[in-house]
Amino acid sequence: METPQNPADPAADSADPAVDPAATADPAVEDAAGPGGIAATDWAEASADPRYRAAIVDLLGALAYGELAAFERLAEDAKLAPGLTDKAALARMATAEFQHFEQLTERLREIDEDPTDAMRPFAAPLDEFHRLTAPSDWLEGLVKAYVGDAIAADFYREVASRLDSDTRRLVMGVLDDTGHASFAVERVRSAIEAEPRVGGRLALWARRLMGEALSQAQRVVADRDALSTMLVGGVADGFDLAEIGRMFSRITEAHTKRMAALGLSA
Repeated sequence: METPQNPADPAADSADPAVDPAATADPAVEDAAGPGGIAATDWAEASADPRYRAAIVDLLGALAYGELAAFERLAEDAKLAPGLTDKAALARMATAEFQHFEQLTERLREIDEDPTDAMRPFAAPLDEFHRLTAPSDWLEGLVKAYVGDAIAADFYREVASRLDSDTRRLVMGVLDDTGHASFAVERVRSAIEAEPRVGGRLALWARRLMGEALSQAQRVVADRDALSTMLVGGVADGFDLAEIGRMFSRITEAHTKRMAALGLSA
């Protein structure tokens, strides 16, 4: 990923609020562009390995439940909106999340897997994450939508670079920004400009989101043998334990860039 701007650098505060700075480049996927291993195969070929198939069912199940939970959360957060324009914006985001959920569950059915069974192992940890990070007001909800969802998206993009071409295309498609970035950045930066002391509270909130998101991701991976095996290179090539550490470092760097775009310190 690009070297993150120093939040203290004036250039960081001038980041284009219409663009998620951490999503403007996708080196993990670019690195997989060359042929080799699982990334050079399609689903029909890759799924012949039962371990790989099990890992993909886990991956799609986790993504699907994440999209469903995001839909529910955004619909709930819309109640905190200060006006009709903001309420409608969140409703559109929620609709986009549900469309992603539909794509993922349809794919699970296409490969003869039950979507409910695939999602079930991930319901409790994701629900716990959302319980621990329930926003107390409108601005915290926006920061969570922007920062929290982006952390998850970064993780899935890293994994996607090592997937078969069909699954990679689907995963990258459902990670498309639903409007969180430009909407959240504009509103949060405006709020901080109007009341600078809000920035300190939101910076602490974003740090908490980062910690909880990484903890939950690590727990989920540890609990799912097929998924963890894929990540450390036992099924899909390209990952090892050292690379896992580098992957989480890249996710942390991307988080720092997003904080700068919001006008907050990491």
